[in-house]
Amino acid sequence: MDLRCVWMLCMLCLVITVQAFTQEGFKEAFLKQLGLSEIPKLHKRDLADLVIPDHVKNKYISMLKRQRVKRRALPSLAGILRGIPGNAGEVLYSDTATRQNLIFDMEGRIPKNSEVTMAELKLFKKPLDRANLPARQSHRPVSNARVSVYWVQRQHDGTNRTSLIDSRLVPIRESGWKNFDVTQAVHYWLRNKRREPMFLEVWIEGERVGSYASEMAKAVRFTSQDPKDKALGKPELVLYTLNLEDYEGPGDCREEAMLGKSTCCRQEHYISFRELSWARYWIIEPAGYQAYRCSGGCLQPPSPLWHFGYGERTCAVAESSSLPMMYLVKRGNRTEIEAAEFPNMIVERCSCVTDG
Repeated sequence: MDLRCVWMLCMLCLVITVQAFTQEGFKEAFLKQLGLSEIPKLHKRDLADLVIPDHVKNKYISMLKRQRVKRRALPSLAGILRGIPGNAGEVLYSDTATRQNLIFDMEGRIPKNSEVTMAELKLFKKPLDRANLPARQSHRPVSNARVSVYWVQRQHDGTNRTSLIDSRLVPIRESGWKNFDVTQAVHYWLRNKRREPMFLEVWIEGERVGSYASEMAKAVRFTSQDPKDKALGKPELVLYTLNLEDYEGPGDCREEAMLGKSTCCRQEHYISFRELSWARYWIIEPAGYQAYRCSGGCLQPPSPLWHFGYGERTCAVAESSSLPMMYLVKRGNRTEIEAAEFPNMIVERCSCVTDG
């Protein structure tokens, strides 16, 4: 794709951003960027046996981490949540993976008029029990296990929908605390909470495909929330927040924006892919995101300047950033997963722009 096409696509996405993401315009931007003429005909059954390849998962996580580096600094520690003991900490085993469920009571834990800038899940890896290791075979050595953290959204119909939050390789023979960035999960919870705790799921899988890597991964054990688990170091959720009274993001709207009395500023505008019928099965990750939009009025130039080509000043996007996404593509009878960054999807700064 030549530079002219890339520029046109970026400008198209920026136009959609300015227009506050109408459903049709939003859809058209995605189709244009992917070079498609229509929405792929995807159904829930297309997701049933779909496995995210490691190289796609790693690419997506890498893009997420690059994006998180830009997060604002100067956070203060809001609290360390110890989790809810009881049946929520069960560990489930299967042929290919170990799943550990975690639950944290979030209600009232985040200070008012503050923003969660970072959240870390801390898991304590127990010392290796060599009795759990499979017998040595003539296989390529396996040193790590793949540990992934998912946010679990409880649906109204009783089913669960998961969203990948962080993933990394953990050395099988090492013990101690392992940290995972779950900021995105907390942001999801803040958006979707229905006076319920936050549910996370930890998956422990082989670092590569094959039964030997899967068996080696089963030797990885993290302390659970179950009170019967007497090991030291229960799972912890560490929250860092920013006091918006002391430090507010540049150009972010205050309450006056809701009343239409503010000057040009950046206003929160959340887009849920799960609630968009055309995106529900097409976009795998993220579940949704804070897109923001520009709102408010601008001071107008003196009337004499209008005769010299100056037009009305309007509040518009001055700076934007990309959004990492995983989505499905149809190639004949095959359904595959790809990861890419879509430019100009998140409004970073708003400014008054003069027409002409």
